[in-house]
Amino acid sequence: MKKFIFIILFIPMFLFASHVSYEVKIYHVIFSSLFPQKDLINVWSDSAKKKETLSQIKCIHFVELQKNADILLLSKTKNLTSDTMKFVTSYKLLKHYKQSAVGGFYWQKGRPNILFLKKNLQKYHLKLPPSLQEYEVDSL
Repeated sequence: MKKFIFIILFIPMFLFASHVSYEVKIYHVIFSSLFPQKDLINVWSDSAKKKETLSQIKCIHFVELQKNADILLLSKTKNLTSDTMKFVTSYKLLKHYKQSAVGGFYWQKGRPNILFLKKNLQKYHLKLPPSLQEYEVDSL
């Protein structure tokens, strides 16, 4: 009986920890690919949870002001008019910011989804490495 209770209580924590570490690795690859020439990437985010999660990545430095950021990581803001490059964490936001977001990474049905908008990558003069080019799309 004790083993059963242990399994029910602790298995979800291990699965969540795995999910978070996987997400951190994906974001590291994405941001390193978007800014291959930079050792330190200035990121502004509207989500305290994302800041906490991504603070594990050494090349990411979170800034307080949007104007000081290399990229804006958006999880909930829908009324942003900044010209700074944007990266979103949901498909809904990707559709909303399709004119200015370079891409998005979000979970759907327990699976990671990565999309980069080709037109906006060109707008910001970005070229993805071959390993990420399969995630480029012309439109949503």
